[in-house]
Amino acid sequence: MHTILVVDDEPNYLIILAEILRDEGFEVFAAENGEKALEIVRSTDLDLVLTDMQMPVMGGMELLRQIKTINRNLPVIMLTAYGEVDKAVAAMREGAFNYLTKPFKNDELIANITKAVEHYSLLRENTRLRSEVKKRYSFAEMIGKNKQMQLLFNMIEKVAPTSASVLITGESGTGKELVARAIHNYSLRDKEPFISINCAALPESLLESELFGHEKGAFTGAIALRKGRFELADRGTLFLDEIGEMALSLQAKLLRIIQERTFQRVGGTQEQKVDVRIVAATNKDLKEEVEANRFREDLYYRLNVLHVHLPPLRERIEDIPLLAEHFVSKFARRLNKLELKIAPATLRLLTTLPWVGNVRELENTIERASILCLNNTILPEDVQPEGNTAKLSTPVSQSFDPDDIVPPGTPLPVMLDAIEEKALRSALSKADFVQTKAADSLGITKSLLQYKMKKFGIKKN
Repeated sequence: MHTILVVDDEPNYLIILAEILRDEGFEVFAAENGEKALEIVRSTDLDLVLTDMQMPVMGGMELLRQIKTINRNLPVIMLTAYGEVDKAVAAMREGAFNYLTKPFKNDELIANITKAVEHYSLLRENTRLRSEVKKRYSFAEMIGKNKQMQLLFNMIEKVAPTSASVLITGESGTGKELVARAIHNYSLRDKEPFISINCAALPESLLESELFGHEKGAFTGAIALRKGRFELADRGTLFLDEIGEMALSLQAKLLRIIQERTFQRVGGTQEQKVDVRIVAATNKDLKEEVEANRFREDLYYRLNVLHVHLPPLRERIEDIPLLAEHFVSKFARRLNKLELKIAPATLRLLTTLPWVGNVRELENTIERASILCLNNTILPEDVQPEGNTAKLSTPVSQSFDPDDIVPPGTPLPVMLDAIEEKALRSALSKADFVQTKAADSLGITKSLLQYKMKKFGIKKN
C-alpha cells in the first residue's frame, strides 16, 4: 500500500480528496498547512505529496522547497487554479513531479499519482540495488566483482596490517593510488599521515629536495629549512608513484633510507631518523628495468617484499557496468541531476570498448556524458571517445544536405538518424567495408561503428 500526504488549507476539500484516495487503496495523511505537512514528511515513510499551490503562511512552492531539503527524491504533485499554471510550471523547475489544474477528473488524478509512485518505487529500488552492489563488490572506494579484484581486496586486507614495503604494479589509470590509500587506511598507521609524491613529475634535483627536504642555504632560493616527504610521513605511509622513473642516483639514497631508516636533508650533515612505510607503484616491468640497468636490483627486492598487481579494465569486463553505474551516481550528485541514468544499450557498448586509459578513462567518459546527455539519459552516442565529435561532424556537415536525405519538415530525431546512417554507409563504402578504416574516417571507435551498423541494419552485400 502506497502512502500519500495531502496538503490543503480548505478542510472540506481536504476531506473529499483524502476519501477519494482511500477508496483507491492508498493510505492517506492529511495536513491543513505547510508546517504540519513538514512534520509528517520528517516522521513518515511517504510515497507522494499532493499539495495545493495557494496556502497562507507557507505556500505550495515554499513547501516544495522544504520537502526537497528533507527528501530530494520524494515526488510532489502541485494542485493549482486555472490562472496559476505559470507558477505550477515554475514549481516543476524546482523539482515538482507534475501539476494538476483544478477542477480535475478523478481518473486524471489517480493516473498521475500512480505514475509518480511507480517512478518513486523504481528510484528507491534502484538505490537499494546499487547500495547492495556497492556493499557486496566494493572495498575502500574500489569496485569489482571480477575474480582478480576480489583476490586483490583479500590481498590488501592481508598486507595492510604489516609494516613491509609494498610494490603495486598495473597500467596507468587502473587505480594504484587507491590501493595505496587502502593499504594505509587498513593498517596500524591509519591515524598517521599518508603522503604521496609522483617521481615522474619532477626533475632529479627537485625530487631529491621534495623527498629529503633541505637546510637553509642549501641552494639558491633555499631561504629556510624545509622538511621533505619522508619527514612529513613519519610514523605513517609514503606513497612513491611512478617509482620506475626515479634516477639511479636517487635510487641509491632511497635504498639507504629503507635499510637504515636515516637520511640527511639536502645541504645537511645531521642524520634524521624516520619510521615510514614505503608503498611504491609503477606501470613498468621493473624486472626488465633491472636487466636494462635502469633500476637497481637491490632496491627492487627491497620494494617488492609484498607485490600487488592491478589488472587492466579490459581483463575485468564484468566490472564495467558496475563502475559505470557507480560513476553515474557520483556525477548525478555532483551535477545535481537526480534523474540521471545510463541506458542498458550504453552499458553494453561500454563493455566492448578498449579502455586504454582504464578506469580513469571510463570515469572521464561518464563525467563528460553526464554533462552533455539529453533528458538525463546517457545513450550510446554520448560515450564517444573524447575528441571524436568534431571529426565526426565535419564530414557529415560538408557532405550532406538534410533535404536531400529526408523531406522538409521531418522530425529532428528522424532526420539525425537518417543523416547518421547516410554518413556510415558512405564511410563504409569508401573504405571497402573495412571497418577499422571506416571508423577512423568518422572519428569513432570500431566498436561504436559496429554498434551503429547493427542499429541501422547495415551489412556488407
